[in-house]
Amino acid sequence: TKVHFAEDCVGEKATSVIEAAEFGEIVVLENVRFHAEEKSNDEEFSKKLAAHADLFVNDAFGSSHRAHASVAGVTRYLQPAVSGFLLEKEIRYLSDSVNSPERPFVAILGGAKVSDKIPVIENLISKVDTIIIGGGMAYTFLVANGKSVGKSLLQEEMVDTAKDLMKKAKEAGVNLMLPFDFVVADDFSNDANQKVVDEDNIPDDWEALDIGPETALAFGNVIKSAKTVVWNGPMGVFEMPSFAEGTDAVAEALVEATKYGATSIIGGGDSASAIKQAGFSDQVSHVSTGGGASLEYLEGKDLPGVTSLTDK
Repeated sequence: TKVHFAEDCVGEKATSVIEAAEFGEIVVLENVRFHAEEKSNDEEFSKKLAAHADLFVNDAFGSSHRAHASVAGVTRYLQPAVSGFLLEKEIRYLSDSVNSPERPFVAILGGAKVSDKIPVIENLISKVDTIIIGGGMAYTFLVANGKSVGKSLLQEEMVDTAKDLMKKAKEAGVNLMLPFDFVVADDFSNDANQKVVDEDNIPDDWEALDIGPETALAFGNVIKSAKTVVWNGPMGVFEMPSFAEGTDAVAEALVEATKYGATSIIGGGDSASAIKQAGFSDQVSHVSTGGGASLEYLEGKDLPGVTSLTDK
């Protein structure tokens, strides 16, 4: 198939290239994000994009959480507007897992900041059986439980929120699991001195950079018993080999759960990078192509790129 490239996406150059293309050929337009009107969802810009075609197919799940001209605005002037096969697959996996999961349903949440995951936790508390907390966000929960975390990543302003989330989980009968041993280091470096300590013995001048082996085992046992698992966020600084074992252990448990019939969904972003780095991308049910989009879906938000379609 012949592919044509246009150096514009709405101007005369784009129009001339499109008109010159023959049936069965493809025209690739300049990146719309070079235009300020794209992010502002400008009406005239949307109309110009719509003028190029007879119908619209959105197959970019990774952009579907953005109310931008080429994602949502164009659908007001170009219909039918339908989902592509990848978008359909993404929504089907996420929707089924969150709204009608086979149980036990386990959500694994990691990453750096509690503030990034509050809406996800609040939305999932009424849906899951277990929430596993790891990564940098775990240390705020530990402080909320009265623990000292040394120089570990901490959002002090979120400690009370962490307390409230743990209370809500308990009231809902949800098992909220926190790490209880850690790999700590005397510097934020792959070559730093490191050791494993429990939650009561993190040195004041050291920082935790990964979950410990006992925690990884406990998390893994729960994951392997699940029938639906959603993972969003690593367990530690997995980019450094010295602190990737906890994240790798979670990935291995997900693979094991999948082998025994669980639906396992990796929520894009760092989680997708982590499962790829561990070499298991093809051994889980689904690896999302959109970190931000999957996160917003797990928060319970509508995605503009989906809700704007005439045929979902």
